[in-house]
Amino acid sequence: MADNSLQENRLSLARASLREALARYSHLRQGKKNSNNTELEAALQYQLDILTSTSEKLDHNIIRIATFGLVSRGKSAVLNALLGHKILQTGPLNGVTQWPRSVRWSVPLSFLDSGDESPQSPLGKEGKGGVQVELIDTPGLDEVGGEVRGEMAKQVTRQADLILFVVAGDITRTEYQALCELQTAQKPLILVFNKIDLYPELDRKAIYQSLQALGNSEELAAAAVTEETDSENLSDRPNNSSDKSTAKPPAKTAKSLEIVMVAAEPAPVQVRVEWSDGRVTNEWESPPAQIDELKHKILTILNREGRSLLALNALVEARDAEANIARHVLKLRQTEAEDLIWQFAKYKALAVGLNPVAFLDVMGASVADLALIRSLSRLYGLPMTGYEAGKLWQTIFSSAGGVLLGELGSSFLLGFGKSAAAAAPHIGFSTFAGVAVTQASLAAYGTYAVGRAAQVYLEKGCTWGPLGQDTVIQEILATIERNTIIDRLQQEFKI
Repeated sequence: MADNSLQENRLSLARASLREALARYSHLRQGKKNSNNTELEAALQYQLDILTSTSEKLDHNIIRIATFGLVSRGKSAVLNALLGHKILQTGPLNGVTQWPRSVRWSVPLSFLDSGDESPQSPLGKEGKGGVQVELIDTPGLDEVGGEVRGEMAKQVTRQADLILFVVAGDITRTEYQALCELQTAQKPLILVFNKIDLYPELDRKAIYQSLQALGNSEELAAAAVTEETDSENLSDRPNNSSDKSTAKPPAKTAKSLEIVMVAAEPAPVQVRVEWSDGRVTNEWESPPAQIDELKHKILTILNREGRSLLALNALVEARDAEANIARHVLKLRQTEAEDLIWQFAKYKALAVGLNPVAFLDVMGASVADLALIRSLSRLYGLPMTGYEAGKLWQTIFSSAGGVLLGELGSSFLLGFGKSAAAAAPHIGFSTFAGVAVTQASLAAYGTYAVGRAAQVYLEKGCTWGPLGQDTVIQEILATIERNTIIDRLQQEFKI
């Protein structure tokens, strides 16, 4: 189990990172709307709301567990069994759950104090260090339209820290495609084989082995890319007879797939009742739910690495939100940025062309480029010091070195030619003017190249700063314990 202080330190780093991100974009919330593009403004506000809600989730230590699956697989029943009460509606008809619904899970103390769990577990505690657990129920993935279902699944998956994918037998092709998509979300996933009470022992074992074969392959996400076209077609298809066949195991699957067998709401069984007066009757009784193995699996994961998962998922969510915010800001400020770049290019060209001293040409060009980078950062609302602008300029220079080195080298050589023309009047003004025009053109093009490259780098936001999301993710992953869910998932935390 991860040391509590280490997990708390990871949470603290994540909180600091998100607070810095919120402070970075505070001007966007407080500022007046100065764009006629209301659709883009709304999209920007949506991403800011995601960033805010993610920070609040982290501050309140809320771990969310979401269920997915097709209709009639018993998703709501599984959550009811975990809760110990029938809170979520279930029934024989398909599509009882129409919209996602979350319920707070008060973890039983008997589970916290047994097995591998620590009596000092943070689960369910109030106040500092306490972790709250929410269970999210979702509609069947084949119940609603493809576009609506896809957007709903994205939103719930984004909020979830742990995913339960519920099946009730051999996995169908539609389920397989949905599982492929969920595996790309960089979240730990438990495959829940529900309704095992409906199968004889031999059939149950055969299905479990089939699911194990699916889970023991190398990378399930790879199949989602190679079969993307089939996935889009299947997502809109109703659950018909063609879906009943078992999906062919992929060549590769994620190593984080866990499989647990449960009977969340066992079918009633008929029992013989002998009464004291000699009467014998047959009555129907509902057996207790077989859910303890799943409870134990979930609580083991949450106690071992729940807060680390919470921190990493919040950072990934915030990173994606920041990337979207940067893209939206760049679109909103596109015209102003283009004007700013051309303004700097014009003034730099004029200054370099008229200046007769070669050394000052090169120095002035570099200073102008740094000033342009800082001006663009202010325009986009991304604070940047002179030191940070210098580092970014070095990065841009190394990426576009051919263009910029050519500009600086030509500027230096042409500057000497121009200086010689200015110092020797007999060479003529036309020579000076020709060299100056050539040098000015190169300087203007170099500034334009720097401005465009700066836009690309600024679009990535500030995720690589000292408290940037990517930086903190790297720090956390560098200290992750071996043989944990995160250790098996960390190759998917793309940075």
